[in-house]
Amino acid sequence: MEQLLCFIFFHIFIIVLALQLALASDPACRDTCGSLSVKFPFGTGVGCGSPRFQPYISCSQSSDGGDQLLLRTHTGVYPITSISYEAAAFTVTPPLMSNCTSMQPSPNLGLDWASPFQLGPSAFILLSCPPSLTSKASPPICDPSLSHLCASIYTCPAVVSLGLPLFPPTNSCCVYSPANFNTKGELDLHALKCAAYASVMTLGDYPTDPTRWEYGVAFKYTQGKFDNYGMDTKCYTCDSSGGVCGYAPPSNSFVCVCGNGFNTSSNCNGYSFAGIWSSGSRPTRKAWWGVLAWLGVLASLTIGMPT
Repeated sequence: MEQLLCFIFFHIFIIVLALQLALASDPACRDTCGSLSVKFPFGTGVGCGSPRFQPYISCSQSSDGGDQLLLRTHTGVYPITSISYEAAAFTVTPPLMSNCTSMQPSPNLGLDWASPFQLGPSAFILLSCPPSLTSKASPPICDPSLSHLCASIYTCPAVVSLGLPLFPPTNSCCVYSPANFNTKGELDLHALKCAAYASVMTLGDYPTDPTRWEYGVAFKYTQGKFDNYGMDTKCYTCDSSGGVCGYAPPSNSFVCVCGNGFNTSSNCNGYSFAGIWSSGSRPTRKAWWGVLAWLGVLASLTIGMPT
């Protein structure tokens, strides 16, 4: 009889373990992605961070084999290079954005209007534009007080990659500041007839040396109802216990995602059997019916076995 019980419990264990591996399609939430610390409202996957951020923010493997936190919009995928949780801001570096050492034609840059993000305080330098943009655009978008930035960046030898001569005339350059996106949520280079752009966040101590400027596009983010509803306290308690703030679809209620995919409604100081599934992969009713059916098969085999 003891051997029979061991046989049954062993098969139950194998079934539950197989369900866990099969259904946990989303890895447990992480508090880092590459070199970045990932905190609420950012997350590394489904069920992690804020549900308002999840459609746009993810942690994926980069071309060099490491992990990279990414922003996804209707115009492209952009690596996130820094996050300031105190300032509610982050920076991306679009792969085809120009800088002093590398210039190439750029596609449009944009945000989804439904996202919780807005354009931050970056200065866009539009490159290889028609001279009419700087002189006849209505309403004017070029800031003439910042034309010295055009003069500086046009000293970069990389301008020849845009079909420009060395030291081209600055009337083919426009400093769009303060910048804004159009009604499609884009910096529409095609409509402006500019070949490329460089986005400068700060000149530092080198206002005339574009090789030492800090390039990147700054974005701000806003908190929503879900993010404000006691999340500061809940996330602090969760983080302090070694967990990561997340949510449980479809209701998107708060969960503290603990190691190995365990979830709780408060912190990671205790686990329950109901919480062993990762936040995006709880077993479905069909899966549990499958378990019960297999247990029924085991029970019938048990009845037919000699004691």
